[in-house]
Amino acid sequence: MDDLALATDGGDGMTDDVAVLGAGMHPWGKWGRDFVEYGTAAARAALADAGLDWRDIGSVVGADTVRGGYPGYVAGATFAKALGWQGARVTSVYAACASGAQAVAAARAQILAGLADVVLVVGADAAPKGFFRPAGGDRPDDPDWLRFRLLGATNPAYFGLYARRRMAVHGDTPEDFALVKVKNAALGALNPYARYRKRVTPEEVAASAVVADPLRLLDICATSDGGAALVLSSMDFAHRHGAARPVRIRAVSTVTPRFPSTVLDLPDIATDCSVAVAAPAETFRASIARAAYEEAGIGPEDLSLAEVYDLSTALELQWYEDLGLCGEGEGVKLLREGATAPGGRIPVNTSGGLASFGEAVPAQAIAQVCELTWQLRGTAGDRQVTGARAGITANQGLFGHGSSVVAVR
Repeated sequence: MDDLALATDGGDGMTDDVAVLGAGMHPWGKWGRDFVEYGTAAARAALADAGLDWRDIGSVVGADTVRGGYPGYVAGATFAKALGWQGARVTSVYAACASGAQAVAAARAQILAGLADVVLVVGADAAPKGFFRPAGGDRPDDPDWLRFRLLGATNPAYFGLYARRRMAVHGDTPEDFALVKVKNAALGALNPYARYRKRVTPEEVAASAVVADPLRLLDICATSDGGAALVLSSMDFAHRHGAARPVRIRAVSTVTPRFPSTVLDLPDIATDCSVAVAAPAETFRASIARAAYEEAGIGPEDLSLAEVYDLSTALELQWYEDLGLCGEGEGVKLLREGATAPGGRIPVNTSGGLASFGEAVPAQAIAQVCELTWQLRGTAGDRQVTGARAGITANQGLFGHGSSVVAVR
């Protein structure tokens, strides 16, 4: 853990580090306004947090907002126009739920390539009510369209199938899933940006309506409006700007699956055959985390916290295992020991997670990095993890988009 130690003593650490000078969010909810308003508010909050003027920004990377299965807006230029044209370089990124992390990766690459000293990363959404659905028309080469038309598999249906798999393979129970919601709701109640700020009990989870058996309404995340933004810079710029020990992005993993893929994962509705070619030693989700750890030069034992993609309570448990926080099938044990709760060995989703926020697709991976930033700075208030030094994010976008960011201080 030498690199991490170097990052805590004011040294530059690895040459591929970039600084997080600013983090900002627009609260999640159902506000009924244009997504540009949410992203612009988050961007201005991040700029204020960084102590910079919009004219100081050399590049804008926008995580695309999507409507009905296709990119509906040029997000980077949309935000640049809303903030006021000033000639900045512009980039737009679409990777479904991994869009925010890929936007961070694009910004980081520009900084390390010397194309810009300071980059604004921003994503926002005004999501439809209910679950996401595909656009109309016939698109037989689109796996997302196929899983709706051939299987009728909405996102909640997938969440339910995955929960059933954990029950069959690992012996998890609906009562175990409910404890994830209880933990995340308690943390969301402490987060001013969260949509749902009310604690719940296991009994309340059990009493909520069944959506996709065995999962109930309080087991799955909603669709939401919201925005998040980051101001990233080179380490040289950060030091010149007076930030002696900024939070640093140490790694960004955006890997794809390996052939053959033998674990069913929507929107794909079939797996590859492993008769001729042996299956990889690890699953796609596990490979996302491994790539991030290898680039960062740390392991799961070095983490202070993790922000993971809890589309459902059962999926959070799966991420515990995929991140190497515990062995396969031991997610429930980790949860019940209190290891992933505040004060535990490795708190998970200190923000409250998607359980408390809901999905604002282009913004959520950026929001995860915002939470790491505040935790590593020691400014997370009642959610603060004592002595936080390293954190990881993890999520997954449709069509094989991996997403994981490691931040240190």
